[in-house]
Amino acid sequence: MAAEAALVRVGRQQIEITRPEKVLFPEDGITKGELIEYYARIAPRILPHVCNRPLTLERYPNGIDSKRFFQKEVSSYFPEWIRRVTVKKVGGTVTHVVCNDTATLVYLANQACITPHIVLSKVDKLDQPDQMVLDLDPQGEDFELVRSTARAFKQLLDELELPAFLKTTGSRGLHIVVPLQRLETYDSVRDFARKLAAIIVSQAPKERTLEQLKAHRGTRVFIDTNRNGYAQLVAPAYAVRARKGAPVSVPIEWAELGKKGLRPNSVTIRSIFDWLEGVGDPWKDFWKSRASLVKARRKLMSPP
Repeated sequence: MAAEAALVRVGRQQIEITRPEKVLFPEDGITKGELIEYYARIAPRILPHVCNRPLTLERYPNGIDSKRFFQKEVSSYFPEWIRRVTVKKVGGTVTHVVCNDTATLVYLANQACITPHIVLSKVDKLDQPDQMVLDLDPQGEDFELVRSTARAFKQLLDELELPAFLKTTGSRGLHIVVPLQRLETYDSVRDFARKLAAIIVSQAPKERTLEQLKAHRGTRVFIDTNRNGYAQLVAPAYAVRARKGAPVSVPIEWAELGKKGLRPNSVTIRSIFDWLEGVGDPWKDFWKSRASLVKARRKLMSPP
């Protein structure tokens, strides 16, 4: 028998929680209620990474083994207290959810939103990203290639005096993220990311690739710089991914690359809070570290 809907108070809002017993991750028996509880507890960690951004909701009303959909336009039945932002798109506009509080996180989880995807800019400066993402996507099962590629990027970014933060994707790979001052357009940031990636590929072309066609990548690590384009989506730090076990995209220290047990999907909604007690906050200085690309670009283009 389905559980009755219940009203819960989150901050100033009352939210109706429906069917918390519904299983969203069938192999693990993880329910919608567990997803809701996770996002309520993780709110202090995830909100700094999602706030004031247009969200795209990855929803699985009947669980991850059933049909999903990506929702950009706010549903007409969403409550008025949920913030919104209307942005331009080809041929018109679209009104997105903006999530700045725990209540919104809980409401979205109750809508079976497993991953709230972000863009790399905020609503007040939509054309100027505040971070650059280098997505390391393995095409085979050799995670060592991802580790070595990440280390190569860290060395290059250190040489360019750019801050570099690392997180698992909760899926197959790693994200290297550089916090930025909001001074440049998406196009200029993506162009810079491509230049960095080209250098890293040139160091080990048998292990790394920028090849857009998946069939041509072989088992090499694909360095995806497309995340840095306007309106491209990224799973933020602490977001749940729609995969077996409900893995979470988690920030990690660079030293974690040396640990044999590191896997991009090893931290889940059932293990993360114990895990956090042991690691603290690897990204505590993320927003304090925002950098300009001007000096790094000059250094990159200067002859050796």
